[in-house]
Amino acid sequence: MSVKRKELEKFLNSLLNIYQFTDYGPNGLQVEGKSEIKKIAFAVSATKHSIDEAVRNGADALVVHHGLFWKFHGTRPLKGAFSKRVFPLVRSEMNLFGYHLPLDAHPEVGNAFALAHKLDLEELKPFGDYKGSPTGIKGKFKSPMDRAELAKTLETILGHSVIFSKPEDDHKIKSMGIITGGANSEWYQAMKDGLDSYLTGEMSEHDWHESAEAGITMFAGGHNATEQFGIQLLMKRVQREFNAECFFITSENPA
Repeated sequence: MSVKRKELEKFLNSLLNIYQFTDYGPNGLQVEGKSEIKKIAFAVSATKHSIDEAVRNGADALVVHHGLFWKFHGTRPLKGAFSKRVFPLVRSEMNLFGYHLPLDAHPEVGNAFALAHKLDLEELKPFGDYKGSPTGIKGKFKSPMDRAELAKTLETILGHSVIFSKPEDDHKIKSMGIITGGANSEWYQAMKDGLDSYLTGEMSEHDWHESAEAGITMFAGGHNATEQFGIQLLMKRVQREFNAECFFITSENPA
């Protein structure tokens, strides 16, 4: 089966409600390629590795969470390392779609939702606020969990080491807010919402201290690791919608 580029673009943009978000870069089609798409690759990030793998496997489109263009990069010339990402896409006429905050926050195929589901959280609700839009999910555990036990559970789910802060009150954890990736400074939103814990991908030195002192057990399980599941849920949704041939490209990024 094949799908028209415009049809896939319309479906993804609508499903992920991209116009709700003020983001760090453009969401949607970032590099225009073939109008007829027969095979679709999915990956966390548009890196040289993922693009090369998509080309090698004959994909007509690559859908990622982290695209090529970011406001903090500013204007970038097509040379050096950046050209090694862009030129293979152009030469192969491959479409590149990128969805950042819309994929973090989505209540059915989002990164945070995927982890909440794997943790069996209940009473799920939108969580976080970036310029008026939610960026994650919050919920309650079926039974209170010891923080060390929860860290081991997360390591099994993520396939990644997990570090966590340790508030003086050694209470069991009943609730959690999740914003995946590099949202280490957002633990305060868990405190604001009266939650016991917070899960993201990264943790700075001062966040370890400050979250603990505020009574929040903050978990960090790796940026890539915490954002590997939403894109796979999106892939399954696209497979169902279009009966398209899809495949996922893993990353060895330990960060």
